[in-house]
Amino acid sequence: MTSRILVTGGAGFIGSAYVRALLGPSGPPGVTVTVLDKLTYAGSLARLDQFAGHPRFAFVRGDICDAPAVRRLAAGHDDIVHFAAESHVDRSIEDASDFTRTNVLGTQLLLDAALRHGVRRFVHISTDEVYGSLPQGAAREQDPLRPSSPYAASKAAADLMALAQHHTHGLDVRVTRCSNNFGPFQHPEKAVPRFVTALLTGARLPLYGDGSQVRDWLHVDDHVRAVELVRTAGRPGEIYNIGGGTSLTNRDLVGRLVRLCGADADRITHVQDRPGHDRRYAVDHGKISAELGYRPHRDFEEALAATVAWYRDHASWWRPLAADGPGTPARAAGRVRRRGRPTPRLRGC
Repeated sequence: MTSRILVTGGAGFIGSAYVRALLGPSGPPGVTVTVLDKLTYAGSLARLDQFAGHPRFAFVRGDICDAPAVRRLAAGHDDIVHFAAESHVDRSIEDASDFTRTNVLGTQLLLDAALRHGVRRFVHISTDEVYGSLPQGAAREQDPLRPSSPYAASKAAADLMALAQHHTHGLDVRVTRCSNNFGPFQHPEKAVPRFVTALLTGARLPLYGDGSQVRDWLHVDDHVRAVELVRTAGRPGEIYNIGGGTSLTNRDLVGRLVRLCGADADRITHVQDRPGHDRRYAVDHGKISAELGYRPHRDFEEALAATVAWYRDHASWWRPLAADGPGTPARAAGRVRRRGRPTPRLRGC
């Protein structure tokens, strides 16, 4: 069956991976894709270069908070897969206004447009951070939401807004909540590329606090495959956790990256911890496994090594993006570098 899919945030890290999965050689036949992206600092058309001139691909530069534009686009599509969001916790701590506007108001405007124009399915992409920090066990879909950061709170609000549209108006809404993603084309403010690019440039590796925070890791290819399962076979009004099955402390993650790059552990620099930093995230993805047959395909160690190799081989892509953002560990590492020797040129890793 032909599907006209609007992908919001499709020039971002995860959204672009989803577009590549849809339009790649193994993608579903007959799908046409329109990407709507504002192209903030986190969006890059370079992630979609391979689809320039593709007959089933279109790009629209725009803001999900632009109600008339959103209504026009919704009218011409069967499904909306909604990745667009402000997503960096450090930035949300410094100023939550963009997060509230984009993640909450933008989602509401998309939902309103989908309802008005009879969109068939609305897949809302969320995060495990809405469950808050878990001392033990793994969050299940019916568990209460306890977001800690302004970012997580804005995503929790968006989740509830989406589910309310289903319960009140019958809109076919499906919500996914994923664990920490990694893979190629991720912005260097995020954990894995931040550490890898520091290793590649001879900088120190900024590690928050004691590094004992625990995260579950999910390769982006597995994530977008699960999203497509939810779009095509999920149930209306349902939430699906998407996990990777590899839980590591941040300290363990950095240790693996140091070893992959043949670097010394003394490159690690502990920096002041993030305010309100959640200690542990974990999701139970048994529901999507039982209902839709999902399981992670990418072996974590192999996928991490491949990700390191990608950043080593694509410095021309990430170098322009690697300017330090306010309040991030990258900036803290920059302060360390300025007190020491200058940053060397790109090194093998």
